[in-house]
Amino acid sequence: MELLEAIVLGIIQGLTEFLPVSSSGHLELVKALFGNTYIPEESLTFTVVLHFATALSTLVVFRKEVIEILKGLLQFKWNEELQFSLKIIASMIPAVIIGLFFEEQLETFFDGTILFVGLMLLITALLLLLADKAKNTHKNITFKSAILIGISQAIAMLPGISRSGATISTSVLLGIDRTKAARFSFLMVVPLIFGKVAKDILGGEISFNSSQIAPMTAGFIAAFIAGLLACNWMIVLVKKSNLSYFSIYCAIIGLVAIGYSLT
Repeated sequence: MELLEAIVLGIIQGLTEFLPVSSSGHLELVKALFGNTYIPEESLTFTVVLHFATALSTLVVFRKEVIEILKGLLQFKWNEELQFSLKIIASMIPAVIIGLFFEEQLETFFDGTILFVGLMLLITALLLLLADKAKNTHKNITFKSAILIGISQAIAMLPGISRSGATISTSVLLGIDRTKAARFSFLMVVPLIFGKVAKDILGGEISFNSSQIAPMTAGFIAAFIAGLLACNWMIVLVKKSNLSYFSIYCAIIGLVAIGYSLT
C-alpha cells in the first residue's frame, strides 16, 4: 500500500464514518478505483486501524459524556447515566448477533460488488430525505427506540448503507430530538468498534508487516483528524436539518456506481 493511498483512505474513512454517506461503501468504491492490490490480511488490518482511529476521535469529541457515563456506572444507581449506558448496550444487540452468527455471509458483500454498493447508497439517500422532512423531533430515547436504532445499525453493516445515516434517520423518524439522536448514534458504535478490534487481535486475524507501518500510521492520523472534524460538523448539520444535501450526494454517487458497474 502506498503512502498517498493510505492517507486518502484514512481521510475518506474519517469523514464518511460520521457524515451520512457510508464509510464502508466509499472504501469499497475507492479500493475498486485503486485496484485493491494489497493482500487481504493487510486490507483487514488497515480497515481495523482506520476504524480504531475514528472510534478514538468519537471519544475525544464526547469525552465529557463518556466520563459522566462512567461515573454513573460506578455509582451503581438507577440514574440517567446508567439508563443511557443500558440503552447503548441494548442498541448493540442486533449488530452483535449479525457479527457473531452471519459474519461469513456479511463478508461476501465486501468483494467489490460495486452494483450492490450503488443500490444501497440509493437507499441511504431515501432514508436521509425522509429524515430531513421529519417534524416534531422532541422525544427522548427509550429502550424500545434504542433496539430499533440498533436494528438500523445492524442493517448498516452492509456496504453502501450509512451507519450514521441509518441510525440518525431512524431516530429522527421516531421523533427523537436531533441532537440526542446524533449523540446516541456516534456513541453506540464505539463499543462495537473496540470489540471488533479486540476480536480480530485475539483471533490472530491482524498481521503487521514492517513495510506497512508508515502507511498505516499515516492512515490512522488522517482518519483521526478527519473524524474529529466530521463528528463536530455532523452534530451541527443534524441539528439544523441539513441532511437533504447528503441525500442528493448519496443518490448521485449511487447512480454513478451503478453506471460504472454496468459498463
